[in-house]
Amino acid sequence: MKKYILTSTLAALLTLGGLSVPALAGPEDVVVENAWSRASIGMNRPGAAYMTIRNTGDEPVTLIGLTTPLAMMPEIHETKTNAEGVSSMTPAGEIAIAPGESVALESGGLHAMLMRLQEPMTEGDTFPLTLLFDDGGEVTVEVPILGIAARGPDD
Repeated sequence: MKKYILTSTLAALLTLGGLSVPALAGPEDVVVENAWSRASIGMNRPGAAYMTIRNTGDEPVTLIGLTTPLAMMPEIHETKTNAEGVSSMTPAGEIAIAPGESVALESGGLHAMLMRLQEPMTEGDTFPLTLLFDDGGEVTVEVPILGIAARGPDD
């Protein structure tokens, strides 16, 4: 009888404990589409990468950072324009993506800023860019480098 009560109690605790654990969205829930970047002139100026990040899962995902061997300081930046028409870029911080929603990293808005390039971004090449999420998940995408005047992934 004592064994049965302990087993039942343990099962109940594990069940309740399992219900209180937050569900984590994994990399299989994140789809990256239309990734692209522009060729750079040398390595003195930062590069940028653009894409759409879609959450196909049932739980929110939060993008917390980037990594790539191409740049020592990859960050998500946001371009903002004030009332006088002056634009500036600042780090965007964490980006939450709700279930079924997407975030566009595009010129003039949120974008992946690739600072301290380790080599020039050459048209026709690709580079790996890894998106880091708050649950420890990672998604790596191969980003094609288009011409210096490219305006989108179809150029």
